[in-house]
Amino acid sequence: MPKSLKISLLALSVAVVLAVFLGVNAHGVSAASEAAQQGAYTQINVYGEVLQHIQADYVEVPNIPEVTNGAMRGLLESLDADSSYLTPADYTAYKNDHGGKAQVGMYVSKRYGYATVISVVPGSPADKAKFTDGDIIEAIGNQDTRDLSLAMIQLLLEGAPGSELQVSVIRPRKAEPEKVTLKRVVVSEPPVDETVYDSGSILYLKPMTIDKEHAQELESKLKAMNKAGNKKILLDLRDVSSGTMPDAVRVANFFIGSGTLATLSGQKFTTQTFTAEPGKAINTTAPLIVLVNRGTSGPAELIAAAIQDDKRGQLVGERTFGEGSLQKTFDLQDGGAVILSIAKYASPSGKQFEEDAVTPTTLVASNADMLDDEDATEADLDKTVTSAGPKKTILPPDDQLTKALDMLRAKTA
Repeated sequence: MPKSLKISLLALSVAVVLAVFLGVNAHGVSAASEAAQQGAYTQINVYGEVLQHIQADYVEVPNIPEVTNGAMRGLLESLDADSSYLTPADYTAYKNDHGGKAQVGMYVSKRYGYATVISVVPGSPADKAKFTDGDIIEAIGNQDTRDLSLAMIQLLLEGAPGSELQVSVIRPRKAEPEKVTLKRVVVSEPPVDETVYDSGSILYLKPMTIDKEHAQELESKLKAMNKAGNKKILLDLRDVSSGTMPDAVRVANFFIGSGTLATLSGQKFTTQTFTAEPGKAINTTAPLIVLVNRGTSGPAELIAAAIQDDKRGQLVGERTFGEGSLQKTFDLQDGGAVILSIAKYASPSGKQFEEDAVTPTTLVASNADMLDDEDATEADLDKTVTSAGPKKTILPPDDQLTKALDMLRAKTA
C-alpha cells in the first residue's frame, strides 16, 4: 500500500473520532455550527501533515498505529478524565467485562495524565498497603498508566480472586516510585458506621459508599435518631467516592425538604433538575455538619453541595476531588469505541463538580499524612494507641473531626 494512502487512512480514523465528537451522522448532518465543523476539518488536515512528518522525518521508523492510538487517547482525555478512546482489542475486553470480579479496593481517576487514587476501601488490600487519596499509580504491571484510558485502568485493577497485581506508586513526599504487589480479593464496603458523642446528643454517621443498601441504612438510622432523642448530626463523607447519583439525590433529600438538589445538563442532553420531595425528607431541622476531603467524589459531592448551597448545614475539611458526569459509549467502524461525557452534574448554585469541586466554608487540613511523614515526631501525634500485641501504632489526631464536633457543640439544637 502506498505510504500516502496509509497516511490518508490514518487521518480518516481520527476524522471518525472527531465526527462522533461533533455529532456528525452518516449523511453529514450536524447540530454543531458550520464554523465549528470547518475548524475540526482544518485540524484533520493538520493532523495528516503531522503524521507525514513523523513517518518521513522522525529519527527512527515510528510505529504509526501506536502514534495514532496515543493521539486519539489524548484527544478524548483532553476533554475530561472520564472520556476515553478504546482500541478494538480494548473494546472487546471492555464489553466482555461483566463485573463481579475481585479487586484491590481502590477507586481511581486520571489526573495529570496518570491514574490517581481517589479513595480506598477500609480493610482492603490497598488499605493494608497504605494507599491513600492522592497517590499516583505510575504503572500497572508493565503498562504505563499515561498510555491507558481510565476504562482500561479500572479493568486492569480487577481479576480473579487471589490473583496478584503489581503497581508502581508515587506517594506524596516520596521522590521515587515504589513497586507494590497486591492480591485481589472480593471487596465489600463496610456498613454505615454510627457513633454518638456528648452523651448521645450528637449522632455521627459514616457511610463508605452511596448506594441503595447504604442509603437504606442511613434512612433507618436517621429515623431511629428522631426517636432516640439525638439533637445534632455529623455526616462524614470523607473518602466516599463510589455509589450512584440517584442514591445521592435520595440521601440529600433526607436532610432537605424542598428546593433543588442538583442538575444534570449537556450540549445535547435535556437538562434534568433534581428537586427535593417533602415526603422523603427525614430530618430537616437538626444542626448538621458534613465532613469532606480530597477523597470525597461523585455522589458524595452531590450530597455535600446540596447541603451547602441550600444552607441546610456547614461543610468542614478540604476541597473535594471533583467528579460527576454521565457517559455514553459510541461504537466506531473499526471495532473500537469512544466513551464520551455527555452531561455533567452541578450543585444547586450551578457549579459543576468536575470543574469546581466542592469547597467547604471551614477549611481544615488532614492529619492522616503524618503517618508517612518521616519528619513527624511523636509529639505531633495523638497519644491514643492501638495495639495488637507488642507492636503499637500511634494515630494522628483528627483535626477535621475535632473542629466539626466543636462547631456542633456550639450550636443550639
